[in-house]
Amino acid sequence: MMKITDTVKHLIIINVIFWIAAISIGTYGETLGNLFAMHFPLNDTFKPWQIITHMFMHATYSGNPPTITIMHILFNMFALWMFGSVVEYKLGWKRFLFLYFMAGLGAVALQTGFTYFTFNLDFSTLTNAGFDSNQILETLNSGYRMRDMRWDAILGAEDLSRFLSDFNTPMVGASGCIMGVLVAFGMLNPNAELMLIFLPIPIKAKYFIPGIIALDVISAFTGASFFSPSNTAFMAHIGGALTGFLIMLFWKRKQLNNFQQY
Repeated sequence: MMKITDTVKHLIIINVIFWIAAISIGTYGETLGNLFAMHFPLNDTFKPWQIITHMFMHATYSGNPPTITIMHILFNMFALWMFGSVVEYKLGWKRFLFLYFMAGLGAVALQTGFTYFTFNLDFSTLTNAGFDSNQILETLNSGYRMRDMRWDAILGAEDLSRFLSDFNTPMVGASGCIMGVLVAFGMLNPNAELMLIFLPIPIKAKYFIPGIIALDVISAFTGASFFSPSNTAFMAHIGGALTGFLIMLFWKRKQLNNFQQY
């Protein structure tokens, strides 16, 4: 097993520090969540720095009553350790960091764009029904999941729930970054054998990784969830994977890096 590389180690440490701080400060992680998680751009809680800082935030509490959850950060950091060190070793730390953060930016761009698209469908329905656009936003920003009761009849229960969720649900996690790293690993080591924890059958990376991405695509458009919670930002996974693929494709075609066979 490969020794952890310096950049991967430092990224894991920073992520863990953010997670510990989030569960230690304020109530149920809300204090740092409001500050550093990626909020919908029309939400008053949104700040520009969240485009970067959300990559270091992870789920802190889940359930009712809320209890501390470690699975989100544990799974992401395990994946970063498992695949990131190999990718950093082959690309060098500068290109690895570029790939990591660009994948994160690609993830937030696609997820936010998709969320804005679905939000705007419902927003347009309300404005077409005669509601003032500024008043709608003022109502939404007046409190968590606040709404005008008249919206219920116009949107219906399902669309209203989506509308409020789009506006109020922040995005956290390094998953988009890690999907970019995972794609890079697959392109560098297409014949490396990988296994799912609950399906201990070795599958080559060139089949395994596209399969994982395909499941994310299905989940994004159908709402079905195969391995992740239903509130997973599947479009972020796709955005990170696509960005990682395009960057690696560019580097390979321009021959800007000296690939080694794994």
